[in-house]
Amino acid sequence: MNFPRLRRGTLSGLAVILLSATHWAQQSTPAHTTSGSLQLPSADRAQVDLLISGGLILTMDGSRATYDDGAIAVKGDTIVAIGPRHEVEAKYSAAETIDAHGKMIVPGFINGHTHVPMTLFRGLHDDVTLDEWLRKYIFPAEAKNVTEEFVRWGTRLAAAEQIRAGVTTFADMYYFEDAVAEETKAAGMRGVLGETFIDFPAPDNKNEAAMLSYTEAFLKKWQGDPLIHASVAPHSIYTCSRKTLEDTAALARKYHAPILIHVAEMKKEREDSEKQNGMSPVQYLDKVGVLGPDVLAAHCIFVDANDQKTLAERHVGCVHNPSSNMMLASGVSPVPEMRAAGVAVGLGTDGPAGSNNDLDLMEEMDLAAKLAKITKMDPLALNAKAVVEMATIEGARALHMDKEIGSLETGKKADLVVIGLDEPNAVPMYDAYAQLAYALKASDVETVIIGGRVVMRNRKLLTVDEAAAIAKAREYQKRVAASLGMQ
Repeated sequence: MNFPRLRRGTLSGLAVILLSATHWAQQSTPAHTTSGSLQLPSADRAQVDLLISGGLILTMDGSRATYDDGAIAVKGDTIVAIGPRHEVEAKYSAAETIDAHGKMIVPGFINGHTHVPMTLFRGLHDDVTLDEWLRKYIFPAEAKNVTEEFVRWGTRLAAAEQIRAGVTTFADMYYFEDAVAEETKAAGMRGVLGETFIDFPAPDNKNEAAMLSYTEAFLKKWQGDPLIHASVAPHSIYTCSRKTLEDTAALARKYHAPILIHVAEMKKEREDSEKQNGMSPVQYLDKVGVLGPDVLAAHCIFVDANDQKTLAERHVGCVHNPSSNMMLASGVSPVPEMRAAGVAVGLGTDGPAGSNNDLDLMEEMDLAAKLAKITKMDPLALNAKAVVEMATIEGARALHMDKEIGSLETGKKADLVVIGLDEPNAVPMYDAYAQLAYALKASDVETVIIGGRVVMRNRKLLTVDEAAAIAKAREYQKRVAASLGMQ
């Protein structure tokens, strides 16, 4: 063994012996991490597939733990360890490591309500009421243009947009939902995907019998899939009869599938329900047996204290869509009151046409907080941490998936986002939640991992042909415009 050369006369014999012993010990014992924690040799550490190393981690777990210099170990699609970097790296060796030093790591964002193929109707007609937008523009455009191919390309475009914005899970309601599921799976995204029921001929199915048959096959096909949760989606009480609502709920429960539905999203909807049913939309849905712990209710704007109590008691998840509600002047959901009542409230973009025009959930965090503040005239009405919760763990609760996703914890799915902190809008940072809610943008998202799979690395999409989707969207713009006599 070679010892370090010593200058003659500088150390006593005893000192030489001690120094030599120390050098020998360092060479023959496990290495130490920079923080001084014992690190086993690589061969003795547990092997995992992926390590995300360094960076500020917001776990969104029950204690809202954070790690200034953390690490996450992933095996398969699951998080097997999370904690201070020196502790995780001391125990695990990975086939691949992502260096996240100087970045923020958060759970994947959850878009709790959208209609992703409608990316191809983006900007078709804006600045009208919801009722007018649906009946005069969107329903006719869908009847003339929506095919399975349209749905596939719209979903691909939406997948690219959502991944770039850090969205890892989304809940969708549309037609040809089996095609949406196939494209979502191909993009590596997690989806709660509902086939729409509506009481007039739809682009994919022309009557309720056909809708039931298609949807049952759809539910059977995707049972047990790790990414796709096939669902049933009666559109609303104003487009579905009582029979349709009851039939769809029965079908969903036969297969233990989620139920997605628009609830109390317009003042007219509530007024019509009170006139026709003698009760609010929430109470009517409860009366006909739809509400339950498998229901995800979008919007929930016109819900009073009694409705909120019912939603909480039935364990219904609600989704707040601030951009959509503002753009259509539909109203403001009483989010602080619903949360106080015990209702799980997530965030959604709504469809990317007419009611929003983009799929940026980070923007929804910012707007949700500010909308609550101005309508309540209270800057404390909904704070930064609350809206980050709504985009992550509370969104997972609303989808009834909080045991799988929504926070970074051992045993949960490895859905996470790495956000850069080097742009001018990202510095300085005094409070991580406030930075995420109010300062950081979708363009700051660098790397996205879903179920342990890297779907975007350093802003390069890996699972979607983005250029092809953009080119096809431009083709559809011409087709749709021509079909509506807009050219």
